[in-house]
Amino acid sequence: MIRYKIYENKNKKSAGYKKFYARAVSEETINLRQLADYMATHNVPFSKGCIYGVLRDMVACIKEIIIDGKNVKIDDLAIFSAGLRTSGAETLEGFNPAKNIKNIKLRSRATGVLRTPKLTGDANVREFALYTIAKKKKQKSGEGESGTSPQHP
Repeated sequence: MIRYKIYENKNKKSAGYKKFYARAVSEETINLRQLADYMATHNVPFSKGCIYGVLRDMVACIKEIIIDGKNVKIDDLAIFSAGLRTSGAETLEGFNPAKNIKNIKLRSRATGVLRTPKLTGDANVREFALYTIAKKKKQKSGEGESGTSPQHP
């Protein structure tokens, strides 16, 4: 079930200014160990620890391959590749990688059963039950942020 919240576009420069849109929200993020635990409950002959070890090694290998300038395709999941964030140079001769390449980022493009048409057809959506906005309070040294207020039933 994909949950969503409704929000108003407050960007005055946008053609959709003052219109209302849905935004997907997640209640939880599952880490690699939790994914291994979940996978172990799906009639596989491997232990949680074995699955976790394979997943950790897979992540490390994907990173190595991407850093080597290659893409990694995991069928029915995504194609992982490197992308660049750059700033423009006035001329070709003026382009300096050390100056104009700001950082390298991980890109992913869905494949197979996770492509947009397939997800759209398979998933159900439901409005998220509780809307909250964190209120920022003036903090004394050493205190963290706290407090939320309901914004939508």
